[in-house]
Parts: sequence; structure tokens; C-alpha cells
Amino acid sequence: MNTAPPARTGLLAAGAATVTVVLWASAFVSIRSAGAAYSPGALALGRLLTGALALGALWAVRREGLPPRSAWRRIAVSGVLWFGFYMVVLNWGEQQVDAGTAALVVNIGPLLIAVLGARLLGDALSPRLVAGMAVSFAGAVTVGLSMSGGGGSSALGVVLCLLAAVAYAGGVVTQKPALERASALQVTTFGCLVGAVVCLPFTGQLVWEAGEAPLSATLNMVYLGLFPTALAFTTWAYALARTTAGRMGATTYAVPALVVLMSWLVLGEVPGVLTLAGGALCLAGVAVSRSRTRRPAVAPAAAPAAAPRPEQEQEQVS
Repeated sequence: MNTAPPARTGLLAAGAATVTVVLWASAFVSIRSAGAAYSPGALALGRLLTGALALGALWAVRREGLPPRSAWRRIAVSGVLWFGFYMVVLNWGEQQVDAGTAALVVNIGPLLIAVLGARLLGDALSPRLVAGMAVSFAGAVTVGLSMSGGGGSSALGVVLCLLAAVAYAGGVVTQKPALERASALQVTTFGCLVGAVVCLPFTGQLVWEAGEAPLSATLNMVYLGLFPTALAFTTWAYALARTTAGRMGATTYAVPALVVLMSWLVLGEVPGVLTLAGGALCLAGVAVSRSRTRRPAVAPAAAPAAAPRPEQEQEQVS
């Protein structure tokens, strides 16, 4: 039960969302590096096993126990959709299309989250949220078009990225009610474990490819499990439990802008003017969608007039 003041809770949730966005942006760089040595299923399984081990250790140390029975079905569904299916098809899709096209198609996810959240969870679609998402999506389109190579895309890759976006949205909307019954660590730990079980058929590929892969690719896979999975999904769940699914989905529109920056710093890929403009639009849209409408100041009510004292009443009568 959260007993922190609302202002402090909001600040912590915003900080958790920021950690998530930064680490998920770094995942695109690591996936591209590890994906050269690992197949989509093997990379997803290695990432999930690493994340499940780290989360399981933390869960055991904190002694949080098992999630309540009422949360298990939603944890299992979000684990299958988001941790399992999403990671496999996203890894596969990024091998079929260029980074710009992948970022563009996957960023349909936040729009689906807002719509599904409004229909299934009763989340409000405020004008600021809608406007911010429109601006951010325009920025994502700009980044995607500016980064598209023109020759590396395929219909299969676009379909895979679209499936990833649908799985992402379904996982988030399913996870939100589970967080009303279980802690962020419980939901993330057992969701990651479910995803790892779903990916167990890729065990043979993982074992064989791990023996052939360079150390840098394996380290990138371990990094994906520890940080963009174990840590980032936990901070995501913490923040999601304290806001709406639509607002959290809109926050992830900062990812393309951060990917551009990280690719510039880490990979030496200098972004063009159009790419930078698209990244700026993404961040501006996030700022709009996360802002709150200022309530007009309410004038203090006038104090009621004091009742006349008995002697004043006698003076008035006389």
C-alpha cells in the first residue's frame, strides 16, 4: 500500500518512467549488435532467462511471495504477449527491415494502448493526451522516414513489426489491472518467467549459437536481460501502477529520439536535420501528453457576516 504523499509519488513515477525509456532506447542498439550473431528466438530466450534470474534473485531477497490468485491470469497473458511473443517478433522484424521502418511501425503501439485503455480500462482520453500523441507520432514518422534506407525493407518485416506493436499494446493493457492486485516486482518477475517458458523451444538454437557467437554479442544479450528487461520492465510496472496506460504509452514516444542520440554517440551515426527535427517532435509530444491542465484558482469564499451582538440589536431598535 502506497503511503507516500501524492507529489512524491508522482515524482517517483516520473523518474521510473524516465529510467524505462532510456533503457528501452539503449535496447535497440544492443539488439542490432547481438542480432548479428543470435537468431530472433535464441536472443529473446537468452535475454529473458537473464532477466528472470536477476528478477528472481531480487524477488527472493525481498520475500514478496507469490502474486495473489486473482492476478495470475493477467500476468500470464501479459507474459505471453509482451515478454515472449513481442520480443521474438521484434527481433525477427528488425532483421527484415531497417531501423527507421521498425521504429515507425512499432510506434503504432502507444496509439493502440490509448484506444484499448479507453475501451477496456475506462482511461480518459484527454485533449492534451490526444494532441501530444499526435505530435509524437508525427515525430516518429519523420524519424522513420529519415532513417529508412529504402532497400532493406520487406513486407514480412513490416508485418512482424506490426504484430510486435499489437502484442506490446495488448501486454500493457493486460498488465495494468494485474498491478492493482500484485506489486510491480511480482508482476514483472513472473511475467518474465512466463515469457522465458514460452521461448524454451529455442533452447537448442541458444546453446549452439552461444558457442559460436563473439563475446561482445553475448555481453549485449546479457545487458538486454539485466537492464532493458529486469530493471526497465520493473520501473515501467511501478510507473504504470500510478498512472493511466495511455499516458505511459505516450511516454515511450521519447524512445525514437533517444535512439537517434545513442546511435550518434555509440555507433557514430550522425543524424540528419530531418531526423533531429523528428526527434524534437517526439519529445515535444511527450511533454504535452504528460502535462496536466492547470486548474483555475478558486477565490476564497467571503467570510459570513458576524451576527449582531445583543446590545447592537437594542441600539438598532431604539
